Amino acid sequence: MSEEASESLEPAFWDGIEQFNQQEFYACHDTLEAIWMEAREPQRTFYQGILQIAVALYHLGNANLRGATILLGEGLNRLRRYQPIYAEIDVTALVIQSAELLTQLQQAQQVGGAPIAPDFLATHLPTITLPTITLAIAPPP
Repeated sequence: MSEEASESLEPAFWDGIEQFNQQEFYACHDTLEAIWMEAREPQRTFYQGILQIAVALYHLGNANLRGATILLGEGLNRLRRYQPIYAEIDVTALVIQSAELLTQLQQAQQVGGAPIAPDFLATHLPTITLPTITLAIAPPP
C-alpha cells in the first residue's frame, strides 16, 4: 500500500513536507491545500490531516491556543487510519508527536482558562516539542 501511495502523491507534496519540517507552516498550508483540493481518496484525507496539523502549528505560533487545539485534534483523527506507514511517511511517529503536543495544549487550557499571552511561545517553547514528519526506513530485503 505504501509504495502505491507514494507513487500517486503529487510532487508538490514533498515541498509541503519540507516546509512543515522547516516550521514554515503557512507556506505548508498553501502548498498542501492546493493539492488537497484536487486530490481523491485515499490521498485527500491524508493531505488534509497533515494540512490541519500544519495550520494548528501556525495557530500555535500566533498564540491561538484554541484554534491550535481544535485543528491538531482534527488532523490527528484523520491521520490515525494511515498508520503505521503511508506513502513512505512514518505516520505513527507524527501521530504520537502530535498527540503529545495536543495533551500539553489541553492541559494549558485547563490550567489557565483565559486566553494565552502573546508571548506564549517565547515562554513555553523550550518545553514544547513541535512535531516533524519523517520518512519510514524500510528494512533491507
